[in-house]
Formats: sequence, C-alpha cells, structure tokens
Amino acid sequence: MRNYIFIIGPRKLQNESMAVLLEHQTGAKCISSTDYFFQINQVENGKNILILLDCPQLEMEKILLHYEQKGPFQALFNVSPGKGIEEKAISMGVRGIFYENDSIDRFVKGIRAIFNGEFWLSREIMAKCILMKKERNNGPKKAISLLTQREREILSIIVGGATNDEIADRLYISPHTVKTHIYNIFKKINVPNRLQAALWVSKNLANN
Repeated sequence: MRNYIFIIGPRKLQNESMAVLLEHQTGAKCISSTDYFFQINQVENGKNILILLDCPQLEMEKILLHYEQKGPFQALFNVSPGKGIEEKAISMGVRGIFYENDSIDRFVKGIRAIFNGEFWLSREIMAKCILMKKERNNGPKKAISLLTQREREILSIIVGGATNDEIADRLYISPHTVKTHIYNIFKKINVPNRLQAALWVSKNLANN
C-alpha cells in the first residue's frame, strides 16, 4: 500500500519544493495545495494518508475538523515554538508537530515515524499533556495516580519516541532499571507496548 502526503499551506513554491523532496526521500506520493480546505478525492479509501498543514493558527480548529475523516494522520509544520498551540492541536488528533528550525533529516524521520503509527511530538509537550492535563473520567485518573513521579517522567519520554537506552542516558539510570519501570507503567495503564501507551495517552489525557 503506497503512502500519500498532502502538503497544504499558502506558500506555493515552498510546498512544491517540499513535495519533490519528500517524495524522493520517503517514496510517498506527494501532492501540494495552497487551499486549506482542499478536497482530497484523488485517493482511494484505505490508503495511508498524511496531511501536512502549514501551521494554520487562525482557523486551526475548523481546518483540522475539515480533514478529520480524510486520512488517519495529521501533522503541523512551520510551527513557531512558544505559541502554545501544541496542546490544543494534540487534543484534536494531530500526530506530529514540526518546528520552523527542524532539519530536513528530522522532518523525514518524523514523517516515517507517523506512517508507522507513532507520534512525533517533543518530549516536553507530551510531558505537559500527561502531567498537567486534567482527565475527564475516573479510569485514567486512577491509572495516572498510580504512577510514581519517575514513571510519569518515563511515560512522557516514551511517548516522545525514545528508546530504552536513550531514556537511560537522559535520566542517568541503567537500561535494566528503565525496563523495569516500563514494565510497571504498562501494567498500571494496562497496555502491552509503546504504541498502545502513546495511544492511551492521546485518548485519555489529551482529548479534553
């Protein structure tokens, strides 16, 4: 099944250049448009689609809702750090956020991760969603309350896509200790793997 990338934003030349580059780097079919309400009708249902939106700050909610049923993945690019839009975007189903100064290598790596069902979000943003967001139902409240501070920290880093070794290096603990913490986290929130942990966070802690 071929992947499709729709690059949507007002900068026509940038979008077209990006489409050529991403098509070469990822093997996905890339289509660009300057119309934020572009109708995606060239692709059959069931295809893997990533919709890349050039940071639509003014009507973000309306634009994201427009594409909600058009494809499984949405991501924002050219995001300015410190604007505070990430948490709202994540709550609306955005799977990846790329910043103005991200390198092309990081951009390509993130796109591949999203197509693999992962999230591409900074660890700090995911930590904020996990640790600061108020949950609506008692199940997630109970589960998150059972986690220790260290487990919450590791969960936020896991959702950011880090490996066990990267977590160990960052927290100055052994890989074995990381593995033990992850086992306990998965048991407490009742998930079998990293992907399900990320989906659990997105569903229970970000959609409020």
